[in-house]
Amino acid sequence: MVLQKNRIVVALGGNALQADPKDTRAESQLITAKETAKPIVDLIAEGHEVIIAHGNGPQVGQLIATYEAAAQSNENIPVMPFPECGAMSQGYIGYHLQQAIREEMFNRGLEKNIATIVTQVVVDKKDEGFQNPTKPVGSFFSEEEAKVLIKEKGYTMKEDAGRGWRRVVASPEPVDVVEAPIVKTLVEAGHVVITVGGGGVPVIDEGKGILKGVPAVIDKDFASEKIAEMLEADYLIILTAVEKVAIHFNTPQQQELSEITVTEAKQYIEEGHFAPGSMLPKVKAAMKFVESKAGRRSLITSLEKAKEGIEGKTGTIITQ
Repeated sequence: MVLQKNRIVVALGGNALQADPKDTRAESQLITAKETAKPIVDLIAEGHEVIIAHGNGPQVGQLIATYEAAAQSNENIPVMPFPECGAMSQGYIGYHLQQAIREEMFNRGLEKNIATIVTQVVVDKKDEGFQNPTKPVGSFFSEEEAKVLIKEKGYTMKEDAGRGWRRVVASPEPVDVVEAPIVKTLVEAGHVVITVGGGGVPVIDEGKGILKGVPAVIDKDFASEKIAEMLEADYLIILTAVEKVAIHFNTPQQQELSEITVTEAKQYIEEGHFAPGSMLPKVKAAMKFVESKAGRRSLITSLEKAKEGIEGKTGTIITQ
């Protein structure tokens, strides 16, 4: 079954920005982005309205580590606050995606504008994630250095698998997307939009128009689901390193799933088939979107198979 002219939110995985996890150079990211642009423009060329979201884990970590290293060598250099690093990463990743997608559209004769919106995502200050920060970010430190950061900066520091101590921050659930009305206006005007990069900059709404940035990491799949709901999207596509979701992953009993219902997905989660730091948030976000309104569908597949997945030829479709 071929589905035409849908409004689609595409959540890009880390492999869409860094082909080699060890190569964090900006130049390499731009090269990878040009390959990533091709399957995205495939969807645009089919007539779909496409909204793009992406992760930023390695990029924001690199920014933080750079500022931390500079501050250690020169006390006059301040460490950049975490929310600002998130906004910076949104900007430069968006810049690369804009360049790559614009060039690919031009090569195919598609006349569309593309823009990145530096996006703020509201979180609840009472979210349980703030009580137990778990997301490691930035550089490794010795135990002595970690104790100084705890005392002077108020950081939460944890030992990381024998490699040293790292700062950990909360990973709260998204509640609202501040710039969603702007994104919707641009999409309805026919433009391609990049938004909620890295899950968005986490902010707390303090009332009277005041938004306060907080050191936290919002899962990009959950942020993508939230903006997909708010934009009344038809499809949420979560792109990852594998073509299909599987149960009994990496065992002789591995079974790839072509189409599953929300009920079946919940059963697989209860049975522990999906890894917490990998496939689990993707499946949960896909389920949440499908449950949000009748007729909505989610697709989990690889970047290269996005167009075929929308055509129903591959990937894992989650339905009600």
